Amino acid sequence: MIGVLVSGNGTNLQALLDHPVCAPRIALVLSDRPGVKALERAEARGVETAVIEPKDFEGRDAFDVAVVDLLRSRGIDVVVSAGYLRLLGSSVLDVYGGRWLNVHPSLLPAFPGMHGVADALAYGVKVTGVTVFLVDEGVDTGPIVLQEAIEVRDHDDWDSLEARVHEVEHRLLPTATAALMEGRLRVEGRRVRIA
Repeated sequence: MIGVLVSGNGTNLQALLDHPVCAPRIALVLSDRPGVKALERAEARGVETAVIEPKDFEGRDAFDVAVVDLLRSRGIDVVVSAGYLRLLGSSVLDVYGGRWLNVHPSLLPAFPGMHGVADALAYGVKVTGVTVFLVDEGVDTGPIVLQEAIEVRDHDDWDSLEARVHEVEHRLLPTATAALMEGRLRVEGRRVRIA
């Protein structure tokens, strides 16, 4: 079963909810923020939702343990970060390493971190893109599962480029998630192949 981590609007979650392989396997949508649109999207599809807020815990380790305990209690096999704006540590990685996907709005390793689209525009690149990767202990450093390039047009601003980035994210993330759920990912060091 799939557990999806969210923090905001949930357009990547919606792409997973609309995917024929992923949708029936989504068992839990977990947010670090109450009242976000992503939770409404899950509830509209009858998917269980939960909120675990960092402010309710003494520190990061206790928060991470609460997250992993909830995921395990719901029988989650695969974790997908879909716009989750929080770093989780070794407590989660120890359980879900190799079974935890994230999506990032750049061609990693370029422009890691929270502002991939804005950073690409500010740098003046001609090409950016989307990366889906397996989460590891670093920030946006895990083995790459899928990537797709996107041309940066002369008149692009954040809104126009972000819209094209989202289109690609909404294709690549469900594709990678389905491959992981079906056992078709082969990881050899930093290389990931889809069977």
